[in-house]
Amino acid sequence: MRIWKQDTDLARLNGWSKNTLMEALGIRLTAVGDDWLQGTMPVDARTHQPYGLLHGGASVALAETLGSTAAMLVLDPEKERAVGLDINANHIRGVLSGTVTGTARPLHVGRSTQVWEIRIEDEAGKLVCISRLTMAVVPATAVGSR
Repeated sequence: MRIWKQDTDLARLNGWSKNTLMEALGIRLTAVGDDWLQGTMPVDARTHQPYGLLHGGASVALAETLGSTAAMLVLDPEKERAVGLDINANHIRGVLSGTVTGTARPLHVGRSTQVWEIRIEDEAGKLVCISRLTMAVVPATAVGSR
């Protein structure tokens, strides 16, 4: 069953990232299903830590991007917005290069909170990071506009 209340055109959604951290890290939204959102991020100098591995903070940035974008898509932006409350991440395996793909799926979509699970995998489909993001749903007037 489709959960989105907003248009999920990928060009429009990727436009939201102009001049942001997501653009700087090369994060791109790449696919959307009835109840999931997917995106990619390169593993290169922009996202490496000093040992040449994918930086855990970059994985968290990808996870939060996917989860918070998905959270907004299930809301009416004229009335409400989603803002982050908590994120956790378990880093399972290192990645040296290539591209990682994250997929956000809802665990709970309520009136005042949402919880999203984001799985990040390498090009071979192996789990790199698993994250859980909790979002607060607040009145649109409480947060700036896009």
